[in-house]
Amino acid sequence: MDKIYFDNAATTQIDLKVIEQMKSVMSDNFGNPNSTHSYGRSSRTLIEKARKTIANQFNASTSEIYFTSCGTESDNMVLISAVRDLNVKTIITSKVEHKAVLNVVKYLEETESIDLKYVNVSNDGLIDYNHLQTLLKKCSNKCLVSLMHINNEIGSKLDLNLVGNLCKDNNALFHSDTVQSIGKYEFDLSKLNIDFIVGSAHKFHGPKGIGFVYINKNLKLNPFVIGGNQERGMRAGTESVHNISGMELAFINSYTNIQENNNHISSLKSTFIKKIKKDIPEIKFNGSCDDDLLSSFSILNICLPIPKEKAVLLDFNLDMKGIACSRGSACQSGSITGSHVLNSFLSDEDLNKPSLRFSFSKHNNNKEVEKVINVLKEFIDSN
Repeated sequence: MDKIYFDNAATTQIDLKVIEQMKSVMSDNFGNPNSTHSYGRSSRTLIEKARKTIANQFNASTSEIYFTSCGTESDNMVLISAVRDLNVKTIITSKVEHKAVLNVVKYLEETESIDLKYVNVSNDGLIDYNHLQTLLKKCSNKCLVSLMHINNEIGSKLDLNLVGNLCKDNNALFHSDTVQSIGKYEFDLSKLNIDFIVGSAHKFHGPKGIGFVYINKNLKLNPFVIGGNQERGMRAGTESVHNISGMELAFINSYTNIQENNNHISSLKSTFIKKIKKDIPEIKFNGSCDDDLLSSFSILNICLPIPKEKAVLLDFNLDMKGIACSRGSACQSGSITGSHVLNSFLSDEDLNKPSLRFSFSKHNNNKEVEKVINVLKEFIDSN
């Protein structure tokens, strides 16, 4: 049975050339990058080369790029450090953020008495920019706005320029979880009014366990992981050289072929929307995921016209057919409470129906799209 992987927002297939690169580094560059001998210098060279690659792509300084283990660690570093070191007293976020942000700001509210504000979200899962502006104007102390660029569940897209300018006009810091964006969208950080962005290699065909954070060089943060002087003192611990090198190659591949890949993925999503509208006309699209201007070209979230009693068999049926997708974000797929993102704006009627997230990559094709929709139609039409 041919398997179909449509869960690329959860993680992506690692590129074979990236695997080969990592094998080579593990074999030939095993030295501790903090050692002064030739073995250590060889490893250090690879790390700094990767840092320069990322910085150059974003028109940033190498001193603004720090390597971490993942997007979650990066988000934690930014939010906790901003409160601890930058005198942030108010955080503005939304209820459709990733748990890597939501749970951290709740923690800061409880332990640091942060004034936590939630910007309104429309029935389409979009941020209310007018409400954001109102919240910013009312903020009388140091404020940080944390809003993700691409929502990992429904694909809704944030206007980074608009939010950045609102933050600048109101003397607020701006952090964006860009985990779903890196490798798919281009950023010029010298022009964007943004203080922090984050990336995770496994979202752009790199290895798991490695990520990075961009921190504006004008902001002074104290060490987040205490120990040695790695990552210029911000994050102690011996660096994962093979993972960093693998991430660099995956990063280069993504941006070298960005237009070709994006066109291919966008075409798959468009084909999926057209076919499912035709074959299953009762389908609903959650949020604005069927709108090219308001959502990512790689994520589609649909609500199926299936009663609750029948929905319990849906996951089993898809898995038996070799189809991988998601009922919510993979980070919380074991939760019995369902998706906090969908819970924030869907009606009770639609929440009682199953929703599926399909997320596409450069490895998918139109035949897979056709097969998935045929399987869904057969299941819906069956007794």
